[in-house]
Amino acid sequence: MKDIYTLGIESSCDETSVAIVKNGREILSNIIDTQIPIHEKYGGVVPEIASRNHIEAISRVTKKALEEANITLKEITAITPTYGPGLVGALLVGLSYAKALSFAMDKPLVGVNHIQGHIASNYITYKELEPPFICVMMSGGNTQIINVKDYTEFEVLGKTRDDAIGEAFDKVARVVDLRISRRT
Repeated sequence: MKDIYTLGIESSCDETSVAIVKNGREILSNIIDTQIPIHEKYGGVVPEIASRNHIEAISRVTKKALEEANITLKEITAITPTYGPGLVGALLVGLSYAKALSFAMDKPLVGVNHIQGHIASNYITYKELEPPFICVMMSGGNTQIINVKDYTEFEVLGKTRDDAIGEAFDKVARVVDLRISRRT
């Protein structure tokens, strides 16, 4: 069987990330350009600033991911950008870039739901993991308990109605002036 090389693009909020994944389970590269220092002075992510920084970073991050994986665009099997949920302007940068790459390289474009991407990341960490299983998903404005019935079949069993755990943590941290060091 021929290996499948996926170029994943993530731009749903304030970090531009490009990863090269082999056969859905092996990360060959994962380059992240963070905007945390830029947004810190505003007390949170400013969507317009995030979008502009994605524009500046995406080509450089993609090139670095390909170099680190020691692979060329010609060898890529599919291009998989996040299409939502997230900040609309930030998502549009990653999606537009992915569409242009897909068209220019004549490669399939497969949009990825941000929430389902978080669930799928478990397959990389736990290579033996297979559905069905129950997953607690917490990301930005989303907190959900999900029944993962199959690789592409999900049932949301419960979710927050007004505020997600991550947003609540951010608000409390800001009030008590808790500073957290994140990866760079």
